[in-house]
Amino acid sequence: MKEKTKKWIWLKRCVVALLAVVVLLVGLVFGGSAWVVTSTQDRLLSTEDTPPEGAECILVLGCSVRPDGSPSLMLADRLRRAVELYQAGWAPKLLMSGDNGQEEYNEVAVMKAWAMEHGVPSEDIVLDYAGFSTYDSVYRARDIFGVSRMIVVTQEYHMYRALYLARALGVEAWGVAAEGQNYPGQQARDLREILARDKDILSALLQPQPKYLGKKEPLTGTP
Repeated sequence: MKEKTKKWIWLKRCVVALLAVVVLLVGLVFGGSAWVVTSTQDRLLSTEDTPPEGAECILVLGCSVRPDGSPSLMLADRLRRAVELYQAGWAPKLLMSGDNGQEEYNEVAVMKAWAMEHGVPSEDIVLDYAGFSTYDSVYRARDIFGVSRMIVVTQEYHMYRALYLARALGVEAWGVAAEGQNYPGQQARDLREILARDKDILSALLQPQPKYLGKKEPLTGTP
């Protein structure tokens, strides 16, 4: 009987310890995500605000392109906001950063074509073909394109992470969110973003090199 009692006590302690670990992990996951949001909220602006002085570019973060070569709803909203800011004089250049990892898939070419169709001259559009992640896009904006002050355009749920990474990498950045729609799959996207924020807290601490670097390409066109 005493042996059974000891086993039961041991089992209860194991269960309590396991629950404590689970609670701790959940707290870290959600706490980290909340920290990314709260620590960057002061950098989120609207089109009604006065543009920050000295921004060198508007960084437009890429996302999916449709099979017919047109931007997805989410990407079109980012481009619309970026062109609006450019035409209002927030920055002299658009830095389009997206995925061109495969010859048949080129986000930035679609982004440039859309911007040109809406009045932005080609010489004011700079392309980053290796923006495979938010971290890569911000890192390369700094190290490849020489950016130290910029405006970031993406949806609000994604913006906090981009601004957090910019601050960690020493880039002064402000964000103006693209106007949202009822994007398909947004609930799943919001959940994934919680984990992505936690992942990028580690990226901000460790600061690994992005997948590709390459030679410097200053926005002005001169090294």
